[in-house]
Amino acid sequence: MSTGDLSWMVQDIVDNVPRARHAVVLSADGIPRGSTDDLTGQDVRTISAAMAGMQSLSRATAHFAGLAQDRQWIQTVIEFQHGWVFLIGAGQGAYLAAAAEPDVDMEQLSFRMNRLVSRLGNNLTAPPRVTAGDAPQTLDRASALRDAEGGAVFLLAELDKAVASVPGAVHALLLGADGLPRGASAGIGRNLADTISAAMTGIHAYSRATAPFAGGQQDDEWLQTVIEFEHGWVFLIAAGEGAFLAAAAEHSCDIEEFTERLGDTMPALTAGSGASGGRTGDE
Repeated sequence: MSTGDLSWMVQDIVDNVPRARHAVVLSADGIPRGSTDDLTGQDVRTISAAMAGMQSLSRATAHFAGLAQDRQWIQTVIEFQHGWVFLIGAGQGAYLAAAAEPDVDMEQLSFRMNRLVSRLGNNLTAPPRVTAGDAPQTLDRASALRDAEGGAVFLLAELDKAVASVPGAVHALLLGADGLPRGASAGIGRNLADTISAAMTGIHAYSRATAPFAGGQQDDEWLQTVIEFEHGWVFLIAAGEGAFLAAAAEHSCDIEEFTERLGDTMPALTAGSGASGGRTGDE
């Protein structure tokens, strides 16, 4: 596989950031544009395909964090037990992914990634590609009403308390091992729950596919995936027994505190029927 003339420039990240492992530049369609020299052609094709899907689904979750004038996607971060994967935009229709060890200096890595994007400029720009996540956002009441339609999702008191206890927390949604919604905090309609559940199921699959890129281990333990927007955060964490928690918060929210509060709810959620079954408000 030819990665073009950009590979030597991408190599700058691993050469100058201690504990950075790999980096790949790709188009929105998953076509590799450059990679570090320690990756095989198959490695590059696999991570490029996974990251293309990841950025598309990440953008599709923007409304989960709330309606705002600027819902621009900033980055997606995947955490494993033995490493990290970072994904950012790199010009119109192009993206830069980097992998690093658990104790990497994240600020230094972010600086190098963004500096590389600035240096490459138009070299990383792919032809415009319109997707649902790239389309202009409209802030009309109809959008919020559509999200609320379809009936209520079964209210989980533990999740609702966790959301209410952290300033800036917006939503929390429990997904079963089958990827279907099992309960939520207040204010989540069936349509929103179904849409986010489908997106999160894909995000989890793409996250797991990046495990070898992050730490070289196919079975590395996935911990969480965090998506940052201009207006807020969306994240997905494991909830035991194959279940997951999807949550959203305003940008000013302390998401570490929010994650801890959600973690405190895990025993109650997994002990009951929430992770394996559960009722909905319209059943």
